[in-house]
Formats: sequence, structure tokens, C-alpha cells
Amino acid sequence: MDRRSFLASAAAGTTAAVALLNSPAQAAEPGGGTLALPVPKQAFKPTDNNFPKAGGNLANQNYSALKKITPRNVKQLGGAWHINLEGGDTGRAQQCAVVAQDGVLYIATTQQNIFAVNGRTGAVKWKTNVGSETTNMRGVALGQGLAFTISGANIIYALDQRTGAVVWTREMLIEDQGDPGCDPASGQCGGSKGSLAGAVVYWDGLIYVGTQGSTAGARGRGYALNAATGEVVWTFWGTPGPGEFGHDTWEGDTWKTGGAVCWIHPAVDPELGLVYWTFGNPYPRTDGSTRGGDNLFANCLVAIDAKTGERRWHFQSVHHDIWDYDGVMSPVLADIQIEGRKRKVVVYGSKTGMYYILDRATGDPVHGMEERPVPQHAAQKTSPTQPFPGGEPFVETEPRIDKATRPVPFYATGGLFEVHWDRPTILYPGAGGGADWSSPSFSHRTGLVYVGYGLINSAYSNTHDGRVNTARPLGEYFAGGVAAVDPRTNTVSWRQEGDWSLAHGNGVLSTAGGVLFQGRPDGVLTALDDANGKELWTWQCGAGVNTSPMTYEIDGEQYVAVMAGGNGLPYPDIPRGDHLWAFKVGGKVGPAPAPVPPSKRNQIRAAAVSGSAAGNTITLGRVWDNAKGAPGTAENLVSQNAMSPQHLTIPRGTTVTFTNPATNKTAHGAAAFFEAEFDTGLLMPGESYTHTFDTAGEFFYNDPVSPQSTGKIVVS
Repeated sequence: MDRRSFLASAAAGTTAAVALLNSPAQAAEPGGGTLALPVPKQAFKPTDNNFPKAGGNLANQNYSALKKITPRNVKQLGGAWHINLEGGDTGRAQQCAVVAQDGVLYIATTQQNIFAVNGRTGAVKWKTNVGSETTNMRGVALGQGLAFTISGANIIYALDQRTGAVVWTREMLIEDQGDPGCDPASGQCGGSKGSLAGAVVYWDGLIYVGTQGSTAGARGRGYALNAATGEVVWTFWGTPGPGEFGHDTWEGDTWKTGGAVCWIHPAVDPELGLVYWTFGNPYPRTDGSTRGGDNLFANCLVAIDAKTGERRWHFQSVHHDIWDYDGVMSPVLADIQIEGRKRKVVVYGSKTGMYYILDRATGDPVHGMEERPVPQHAAQKTSPTQPFPGGEPFVETEPRIDKATRPVPFYATGGLFEVHWDRPTILYPGAGGGADWSSPSFSHRTGLVYVGYGLINSAYSNTHDGRVNTARPLGEYFAGGVAAVDPRTNTVSWRQEGDWSLAHGNGVLSTAGGVLFQGRPDGVLTALDDANGKELWTWQCGAGVNTSPMTYEIDGEQYVAVMAGGNGLPYPDIPRGDHLWAFKVGGKVGPAPAPVPPSKRNQIRAAAVSGSAAGNTITLGRVWDNAKGAPGTAENLVSQNAMSPQHLTIPRGTTVTFTNPATNKTAHGAAAFFEAEFDTGLLMPGESYTHTFDTAGEFFYNDPVSPQSTGKIVVS
């Protein structure tokens, strides 16, 4: 019996399948993977004809029982239909997941429009505008005949699911939500800094809505509202106030602006009556000097009573975070079998590149948890230890010279939990995370958890005079892949690494047909074999696919749908758009024209200056004055663009002079990386160096003294 026949038999419950399920040898996959079998009966039903919420079911499993699309026929997928929701607008990115009920798709755009679309034809049934203040719309919730969404003006809308008519609205003003010690007029807590965010979730008469704004000092909070009226039932604060559990983990009044926002949709366990919400990093993100303590509930998964808002338990993945390592991936609930025992677990984690697999009822770690000593920095008030789960990371936890994580030269470097202060320090995983906010999937078929990840460094620093505190080094490479994790052991079953970061909204859909679907930043939707990650099919959608694919069925025919609109992370030049696609076997609509793909390096965005306009000279330690078309007059030691001009274009054969002005006070230099085209060495004030460019190409270089200062010379 081959693997496909075995899995089909397992689904049917045959005697032969039961025997094979108990045979470890049968779990080995020729493609390098190992299935996490047997998979016990799940407490959560998979989606089938409908796909009613972001994440599919309340467990966020992104798994469908539909199985008419298989590895054998997936190459026959074609466009069933395609529409541009916003008239072909390429100016804004889209992050919203598509949901479906009774043959109708529901989706929100960044332009603040909510659409209901015929799932068979692509015809728009209704369209409702909810304002003009842009926000990231990540998913509409359906329940009680209503479609629930948020707007950029901090208003929650309930729309009639049939007509799109507004049934009720609720404006979420922080000053009327009982925040002790909050003065919105001062800008010192939430209010004008925070905003609604994420996909809305509906369960049993309530809707759950999160917030964003940790980079501006908002105080995080999660809301539960009455789905029929919009009345706020409870509010859970990401940073506990006076008298609340965890308040003593914040130094002084730093809890008031502590961040810990919950901008990714939660999971819900109806049997336990719990909602599982992930809360983000503390504020300030990389400077822990003022907020001593563990900083609860930042970097936590919190199990909250779904009806009352009371904390039942929490787990903190990073104590006193100074790395922007918030666990902002949607938590996934699953039932797994370990040593013959069924365990009800929640899978939590992301940016550290590690999964924390916890008991859903108690929060106890399933595979153990070790508090290990980590590097210390007195000014940062670092935690002496950090938690490491049993098993293994699903990505590396330090830079590697043979991968996209190869550090740009001259920076200080380090891996997970390395300390930093004012000197720019390259760490991996970076603030973009090992897996950031790509929505994972748990397959009832294979028992594996699938997740997209990125290979992206960040350069950390804490100066407040012009340097970005988690800047991605200019000129660095980007890459990533998808990993399958066995939650029974918390180890990697298989990994497929490629050219693109898949960590920012690149959700994974798994299906009973044995096919995974995932989008890429270059606009390509891929179908992969769920047992080993082998690529089976690709489709060009016309813009970056940074949302989760979904699947639904109408009259016995299976469709796959996805929104392709791109976003700005980690690729600022990602192709954007408003493409809504549906696919089926035998679909006749062809692919979109391929857009210009984003650069695989972190590009310099400064406007090009011709060599003739700059006198074929690069002035070190100075920022280019665009108005004067000349180098600035003041030395700069912190900015990324302290090369004048930062972006120079010349013809081949040109000799360029690199000069450190006599009025500078510091040595500077320029060394090309990673191509090693030139190296000026250190130039003291008043010294110069010349180099003739005989080879066409793009050459990044930086300053050995101030390595964040980076330039680019393009030779034609």
C-alpha cells in the first residue's frame, strides 16, 4: 500500500490503515518528511463547504476536509474567476483573509470597503464603505446573520450579511473603557496612539477584537463585545493596572505606555470556555532601561475566560523583551497523541523560531521548558534567564555565513537573546522574526504544523538621534521557506527553503486532499505536497500574496481562493494590488502578467544621483542635501544615509573619489560587500581614495566606523 492509499484508508478507518498507523516504518517519507501519525480525533471540526473565519475554524487550524484537489490533479487548476476589487489600484497593500459561507465570499480592503462576492462567478453582491482612515483589515467575522469588521477610525461595524446594510456601529474610545490613570489628552496612554487591528472572531454571541500601536506607546487591550448590540462585555489589558495580576512586573508607571497589543486574531476553545490571545512586545521596543521587570503580559499567550475576560493562565515566551520578539502568530489548537495519550494543546510562538506547545487547560509545557541563562546587560535590565522548550527550533537562532542571514560587515553580531545597546548590532532572528505573523496550519491528515518563515537580520540600537532602532541592514539579502513541525516531539519533519521570506502574512492552507497552498511576495501562489513540501503547481496572481489561501465548495465543486495585494514587509518594493482569485480544476481564466518582483536585497531607496552631478565623488559621513544637490555640511555618525550621495550611478570606466572632508572629526571609510569590489581603508579627515569601476553591476558598501551608513553604486 503506497502513502496516498494508506492515508485514504486511514481516513476511512480500515483495519489495514490501523495496522499501518502503528508501524513507525510506514511513517517515513521518501521526500524527507515524517508524518505525525496517528492523528487522534480532533475536538475541532475542519472546515468543509464553508470557511467562516480567518484561520478556518475556532482553532485557527487553516485545514479543510475538502479533498477533490489532490497532488494528482492540482496541475489542472486554473482560474475559475478573477476580479480587481478596487479597480486595479496598486497604491495600497492588502492583508485580509477571505472567508466564505453558503457560496458567498466576504473580504475587506485597505481602502475600507467590505465586499460580498458570488463564490461561483466572482460577481459582487454588495459593497459597503466603512470610512476613509486606512488600517490593516485582516478578516471579516460571520455570525448571527451579520458580518463584523473594523475601520481605521476605531469603529466596529456589524453589517447585514445579505445586503451589507449597517446594523450597528461601536466607536472604541479608550477613555470610556475604564483605563485607570489614563489621560487621553496627554497622549500618554492608548487613545490617539492605539487602534483596532486584526481579524474579528465570532463565537457564541460575542465578537473578539484586538488592537495595535506598540511602536507608539499604546496600552494594549483585547475586547469582547455583544454581537447583537455592540456593547462592550469585557476588556483585557495587555499591561495590568494597579491591583491587577502582573502589575508588579512593570517599573514605575511604564505600564501606562507599555505596548503589549494583541493585533492577531485569537483562538477559542468552546469546551474549556477559553479564548487564547497573543500579546506583543513591550514599549519601548528595544530599550529596557526604564521598564524593569518581566513586563507582563507582553510576549505572552494568555488564556482568558471567553465570557468574563478573567485570566485563567498565561505563558511568557520572552521575559523583558528588548528584541521585538513578540509572539504574534495566531495560536493553533490541536489534539495530538504522545506515548499513547491524547493531549489537548495550543501551539504558540513565532519570532524566536521556536514553538511553545502548551496544555490548553493549564498552560503547562507539553515537552518541558528550561529557563536558561542568557547574556546580560545592566543598563537594559535584562532577565537573567529565558525559556527554551523541549524539542528544537524550526529555524536557526543565529546568523550563518552561507545563508541570507550572512551579516553585513563591520556590525557587531549575535544570535537569539544577544544583548545590544547604542552600537548597531545585527541579530538573527531579527525583528522580522523567524516566522513573524504568517498564519500556520495544523493538518488532521498528517498531524503536522506548517509554517512559513523568513531569513532576515535586524540591526538593533537605542540611539534616538536619527537611527531606526530595528533597522534591517541596507544591502542584506532576504530569503526564507516553509517548515513542517511534528507537535508530538516539537521537531522539524521537513523544510523547504527558497528565495523568498514567507513570514509576513504568507499563511498556509492544508487540505484533506494532501495539498498545501501558500503565497509568495513575487505574486506566485504555490501548491505543495503536504508530506515533503515538494512544489506541485504555481500560479501568477499579479501582486504579492501576503494573505492566507482558503478553500470552499459549491454544488460539489471545490474552489481555492486568495487575495493578492502585497504588503511592505519585508519587501518595500513588493508588487501591490487588489486581485481576488478563485481557482478550480479545469478553470479557464489564465494567470495575471508577472509584476516586477521585489528585490531580494534590502535596497537603498534614495533617488539616484548621476556621477556627473556629484563630480564622481562620494563624501563620507555626510547626508546628501537634495535641495542643494550637494553633500550636507554636518558630520553624521548615526544615519543609514550618511554617504553623499547614497545612490550613485556611473558608466563603466568611471573613476570615483571617496573623500573624508577635513571638517569631519572622525575617521571614515567605504568597503564594498559582499562583492569586494573596493575598500578604501580608513581615511582620516582630509584624506581621499580613488577607484575605477570596470565591471557593470550594483555595489553596496558601508563605513567600517559607522557600519549602518551604507551606500550603493550602480555601474552601467
